[in-house]
Amino acid sequence: MSEPPPRAAVVVGTRGSALALAQTKRVCAILEDARPGLSTEVRAIVTHGDRTQASGEPLPAIGGKGLFTAELEQALRDGTIDLAVHSLKDLPTEEVDGVVLGAVCLREDVRDCLVSRAGPVHELTDGTVVGTSSLRRSAQLRALRPDLEVRSIRGNVETRIRKVREGEYDAVLLAAAGIARLGLEHEVVEWLDADVLVPAPGQGALAVQSRADDAATLELLAVIDDRAARMATTAERTFLRALGAGCTAPVAAYGTTSGDAVHLEGLVASPDGREVVRLSGTGEPEEVGERLARDALHAGADAILEAVRV
Repeated sequence: MSEPPPRAAVVVGTRGSALALAQTKRVCAILEDARPGLSTEVRAIVTHGDRTQASGEPLPAIGGKGLFTAELEQALRDGTIDLAVHSLKDLPTEEVDGVVLGAVCLREDVRDCLVSRAGPVHELTDGTVVGTSSLRRSAQLRALRPDLEVRSIRGNVETRIRKVREGEYDAVLLAAAGIARLGLEHEVVEWLDADVLVPAPGQGALAVQSRADDAATLELLAVIDDRAARMATTAERTFLRALGAGCTAPVAAYGTTSGDAVHLEGLVASPDGREVVRLSGTGEPEEVGERLARDALHAGADAILEAVRV
């Protein structure tokens, strides 16, 4: 069967940070490898989340859905871009009219890691200042080390590392995949296993959206869609959605696949780390995600999430 004729350049939208651009260029590379003759054009778009970086306001305080994705989705609907690339963990679980998740790909290291002037987590002294913008990370760190001082931090990966170097923070928690994609592994003092700090739903994976009615682009994206990554992250994101929680909530989930089944670890923690609901199960992606969410709500996650919403 002959290859379809080359199409005009596919315009790929992304945020403008170094990490977002690096991730998007990798997606473009695998698309071009999958379809010889295809050309891509990267277009950076500023999101609401990007515009609030300088304020330093914590992400949960800003509120709203799609802080880092809404403008890209609008550009898709407007036809300004053909594809949008996101870190999957930033993508809300609610469906968006006219836009679909065409591929989940390049899922790499799901772990969190520590960049630190003061050593690994177990060596940090009382009162050590650790920065994170994530309620999920801060809640689990407080549960693990309630003697530490956890503070909100904003900015891109490089900015957060610089704040540690300059002494504004003693350490910072970051996603390992982002560190690796930027070639900054040498900055890491400790890689935290997923059973120590459970990752965010979708962490380490890239999401590629397209217009729902763009059949040619959806056919192209089907070639790079990773079945195992799609299954695992579907279970994780179903857990998040069924809890009625958003991307900034203190919710963690990590799925691993075996055949058609996913083993899912789910966690909901109070922001102070004093209450932790953690459970696991195995099943088909959406079934196990919904089941664990129901079990978590019955085990006290409902009260934790209600308090966070207030």
